[in-house]
Amino acid sequence: FPLMSRSGKLHRMITEQEISTHREGEEEEEEEEEEEEECYLLNLPGFPGGSEAFEIAAKFCYGVKVELTPLNVAPLRCAAEYLEMTEEHGDGNLIARTEAFLNQSVLRSLKDAVKTLSSCERLLPTAEDLGIVERCIDAIAMNAGADQLASGDLASPNGSILWNGIDTGLRHRDQVRPDWWYDELAVLGLPFYKRVVSAMEARDLNPESIEGSLVCYAKKFIPGLSRRNRVSSSHSASVATEDEQRELLETVVSHMPVRKSSNPTTTARLLFGLLRTANILSASDSCRTTLERKIAAQLDQATLDDLLLPSYSYLIETLYDIDCVERILEYFLEGCGGADAEEEGEEDEEEARRYGNSPGMNPVMAVGKLMDGYLAEIASDGNLKPEKFYNLAVALPDHARVYDDGLYRAIDVYLK
Repeated sequence: FPLMSRSGKLHRMITEQEISTHREGEEEEEEEEEEEEECYLLNLPGFPGGSEAFEIAAKFCYGVKVELTPLNVAPLRCAAEYLEMTEEHGDGNLIARTEAFLNQSVLRSLKDAVKTLSSCERLLPTAEDLGIVERCIDAIAMNAGADQLASGDLASPNGSILWNGIDTGLRHRDQVRPDWWYDELAVLGLPFYKRVVSAMEARDLNPESIEGSLVCYAKKFIPGLSRRNRVSSSHSASVATEDEQRELLETVVSHMPVRKSSNPTTTARLLFGLLRTANILSASDSCRTTLERKIAAQLDQATLDDLLLPSYSYLIETLYDIDCVERILEYFLEGCGGADAEEEGEEDEEEARRYGNSPGMNPVMAVGKLMDGYLAEIASDGNLKPEKFYNLAVALPDHARVYDDGLYRAIDVYLK
């Protein structure tokens, strides 16, 4: 049988059944008048890839041409291992064929490596034991990092970019979007995606690129990041349970750098959306603190609508979460520096008074204007205590305000 000749496991199982059948026939001492074709029933529990992978493997044994693709190579590699389709049972057997395709095709392309890695989610632990998962993750991190290699000394003689001595196929003259791979990674499940991010960090991939990928992943799987920019349900895949959403959010935030980001996708509005979601899902304190500090690093880019964080705790009497905004403001002031920053701010204030420049040009002054608007908005809340209003009003240094009109307006609303 072709199946026996190519598969060590099937050869062994069928041989054992043949021996068992002959022994039973000798004990019964019965002669069959008509010879019937022998039929063997084989049980293959836990076969990786299911019936589809077995069918393709069987066709391969019978000489049918099998087309390997990034989506079927992992199931077939696992099936070949299960069936023991080694070179001992025929040259160019299925294990060798699938390994060659992995190394020569899949692992050289980020898109193909992602497809193969995604197919491994239903092949565990076999795909893990065979090293397919780890190799795909390394290939993804390597190919994602290839976009960073723009210097001429990292190019091959034919002009293509090299990564660890491997020709990536990219050329300097090719206009490749640096974020082209963000959407590719968004098809992965969270466990594999976390490992890919860790691999990219280990390879010192640009933190801005990693952050961009994290933002893209979060937008796809976490619904309602922004009240004005909700992701359409037809274009997003919501995580099934609240626990999974919380784990995803905490994973994304834990890998985001705290410092101010120059990535255009990481806007203040997005960060406030993540913070709202963290409050709704009761995320860990470390997750919320990280978000608050990251928001503080670019608080001057926020809007009044961003600051109006609803209060989700019955312990907070006010309509909005004022304590959270107070913490963010404290983190912002911590990052502004000391005397040098104050002296610079006073110079900007004097220039604004003299020439009528917009206070928004200076981060501290921009936040001062923002906080005056926030104070005026929350001043009408009957549950807002005087000391809380006072603490927010005096938190900013004197040079944060060119004029005090906004503060007086907020005080007037509060007193009324």
